[in-house]
Amino acid sequence: MTDQAPAHLLVVDADERLRDLLRQYLKTQGFLVSLARDATHAARLLAGLDFDLVLLDAAMPGAETLSDGISALVLRTVPKDDVAPRGEWIAKPFEPTALCEKINAILDRRPPPAVLAPKMVLMGDMRFDIESGLLERSGEPVRLTGTEVQLLRALAADLGAPVSRGELVARLGREGLQAKARAVDVQITRLRRKLEADPKAPKHLQTVRGAGYMLVGD
Repeated sequence: MTDQAPAHLLVVDADERLRDLLRQYLKTQGFLVSLARDATHAARLLAGLDFDLVLLDAAMPGAETLSDGISALVLRTVPKDDVAPRGEWIAKPFEPTALCEKINAILDRRPPPAVLAPKMVLMGDMRFDIESGLLERSGEPVRLTGTEVQLLRALAADLGAPVSRGELVARLGREGLQAKARAVDVQITRLRRKLEADPKAPKHLQTVRGAGYMLVGD
């Protein structure tokens, strides 16, 4: 397990004793655990809560219909001699440690959460509102051209990381600049005059040699 919030599991099984044993064990492994006694009960919980993974008894009535509507990851538990179902599964009876390893392996394959770009970039006494396109210095608006707003938004989307001139051209949607990328350099120079106390030694709109330009916030 990592420092992230613990994964929330939903155990769906008709066997009350097994449900309780799984809850006790999985809680010791750092998971949040909810229980459902049947498909109807599980559907009610799924409608009101978000789960990272559902441990579902594949032999339970209504299990297949339930699984079709689940957006979370699903791990099916299957009687030992049954035909293997589609997707992830583990045969009953299983060792608790084997189940935990399987759950962690499935969770580890999740894509990382999307990193949202900030809505506001702070740069010393300046602040840029990405949504409105408003740049302010000490609370007073700084006039930007439409291209400068687009350029700042494009750089803010990768705040603290270099963006190549070619990528900036593409994000600005001006294909005519592709043959003369130095036009981007001109826009950067003009923007630095509005952003930087010393445009010749930029602190916030930096050049990254061989990589492009980078917007740095506080």
